[in-house]
Amino acid sequence: MGKADRFRALHHGRAPGDPLVLPGPWDAASARVFAEAGFPALATPSAGVAASLGYEDGATPADEMFAAVARIARAVDVPVSADVEDGYGLAPKELVERLLEAGAVGCNLEDSADGVLKDPHEHAEWLAEVRAAAGDRLFVNARVDTFVRGVDDPEAAIERAALYVAAGADCVYPIFAPVGVLPSLRAGIQGPVNVGALPGEGPSPAELGELGATRVTFGPGLQRRAARALREIAAGLAK
Repeated sequence: MGKADRFRALHHGRAPGDPLVLPGPWDAASARVFAEAGFPALATPSAGVAASLGYEDGATPADEMFAAVARIARAVDVPVSADVEDGYGLAPKELVERLLEAGAVGCNLEDSADGVLKDPHEHAEWLAEVRAAAGDRLFVNARVDTFVRGVDDPEAAIERAALYVAAGADCVYPIFAPVGVLPSLRAGIQGPVNVGALPGEGPSPAELGELGATRVTFGPGLQRRAARALREIAAGLAK
């Protein structure tokens, strides 16, 4: 079984309180830490990688993002999924080629750009082209940005999710969905659901699993927590 098949299989047949937990490495060293800790797969956060490269979130040039993903994927034996924001304006075929060249087995793709939600039907068509180009070589996690863009009605997220699943998405990610609506999202969405968590804050991954999460990711939270720890160490050195 190839890495992409292994990664896809990790999302299925999970008990409600046992979601797939995917730490987000921001460089090769952090990827090795998470792999050595026993996690079966990893998912890069675009904001965490951006910080490691000296960019603001959303400002990383595509070439540098793909190069960073490649370094992370080379450093570990476990499958690595890559957050490539909204695809950097690349045509689906080129996007898929670059992800595969970097060694990624999956991708996170957003349905907003420059702070504005994309037309869901047009985005679904684009996702369908990504799926056609990738075949079964990539696990596509379709991010649903309604909550982060101020649309609080869970039905709006469910409607977008249905379009994206029909287009071939393997999983949907209603980012920043309030904990209270997770059961409604779980009931209304077909297939795996990605839920974001804050390390050390809020519900645990197991609790999120009970509420409907198939998999749990952390965005840039782990990188930011590591940076805080490093600042504390640096302050101690300066005394």
